Amino acid sequence: MKMTPQLLILLVTILVHAAAAFPSDRRAVAGRDKHASWDDVNVVAHGLLQLGQGLKEHVDKSKAQMRDINAQLKAFNSSVAQLERRQQEQDQALQARKVEEVMVKVEEEKMQSEEIQARMDRLEDKVEEALKEQTLDSNDSEHTGVSFIQKLVVAQNRRIDQLVEKIKQQQDKLEKQSLHLQTLQSKVAHKRVKSHRRRDEETALRGEPAEQSRDAAGLARDCSQLFVRGQRASGVYTIQPENSQPFNVYCEMTTEEGWTVIQKRYDGSQSFNQLWESYKRGFGSLNDEFWLGLENIHSLSKQGDYVLQVALSDQAGEQHEASYRFQLDGEEKQFSLHLQQEEEASSPSGLQENIMTSGESGLPFSTADRDNDLSPDVNCAQLLSGGWWFSSCGESNLNGRYQRRQNTLRQQQLRRQSMFWTSSKGQNSSVKRTLLKIAPATMKQRNSP
Repeated sequence: MKMTPQLLILLVTILVHAAAAFPSDRRAVAGRDKHASWDDVNVVAHGLLQLGQGLKEHVDKSKAQMRDINAQLKAFNSSVAQLERRQQEQDQALQARKVEEVMVKVEEEKMQSEEIQARMDRLEDKVEEALKEQTLDSNDSEHTGVSFIQKLVVAQNRRIDQLVEKIKQQQDKLEKQSLHLQTLQSKVAHKRVKSHRRRDEETALRGEPAEQSRDAAGLARDCSQLFVRGQRASGVYTIQPENSQPFNVYCEMTTEEGWTVIQKRYDGSQSFNQLWESYKRGFGSLNDEFWLGLENIHSLSKQGDYVLQVALSDQAGEQHEASYRFQLDGEEKQFSLHLQQEEEASSPSGLQENIMTSGESGLPFSTADRDNDLSPDVNCAQLLSGGWWFSSCGESNLNGRYQRRQNTLRQQQLRRQSMFWTSSKGQNSSVKRTLLKIAPATMKQRNSP
């Protein structure tokens, strides 16, 4: 136990007073009353004992207070540690959310930059055509006194005027065709009503219910049914598959069948580097390049057995075709594709080609934001561009970038991201045109002799 300076001073004072009670002269001491001296000593000793007892109680009380303070400090430290852990967890969650937002913004910026690059490519093509025309004009006219820049501007203005005139003519034709189609549709609907009335009257005379002789009223369920109903002109029609909402499709009418087109590419005017929701709903123009939409394709496929026909031409101009028994699952199964190649399907060169996949069945659809491919370490949609049924990243991708020119260094660097398929010889071939279309498998029974 440590004594404070105040206690030491008090003890010294008591001892001094006690010593003062004893005379220094021995003879004086002998003359005093010995009993009185011992009483003083006892009083001092008793006071010292009481002082020590008080100091001990004070020390014990201080120790108890120190223990309480230590316990409170430990509880406070534990609360501070919990708050720090919670703050770290919140910081980590916030950082992860920010990373996701940044990734989405990066993908959007990437898509916008690719669309801008596609526009720049088309402008470069137009400039090259203008330069060629300028070269021809300079060979025919000599000593005109007009500078090269002026000639280029004149040629470009003339080209723009021609394009504007062609666009106006096409718009006029489209408006006329639209009016003509509306007139034909109204006539067909009027004839259909008359036909139904006539059938109802005939069945009423025979005593049969009218509903038994009436065909399923409303829209056709696919282009094949439109063909059966008498439609022979290729174009855009409205259909309604079973248990589905109506939507527009492009029908290719041949001499034997009506095909529903699900994908068409030929000039690169439409970017196919889209995300999951775009591939799910569909994009593009049905009169130009387009993707019909995974939901619409699924609504057609689930009606029964369908045949998928793939027709493409490569950069060398060679034509290739393949046919498959076709089925597409819904979104709950990532729009998995099931194919069985038709035995008689082959390319014009006589080789059996497998254009779509390398043979796997049940491949899920994959995009840059939905990595469902079979490659464990790579997102094939990010690597190759577009959305497709990727097994790994090397078999085929008919939804990749459209490659316009072959001789520039930039196009050679991006060649891996362009449209391609693996031929029977094991070579990756770039694709220039694609056409994917489906029709019911029962068409072969109708067309067989």
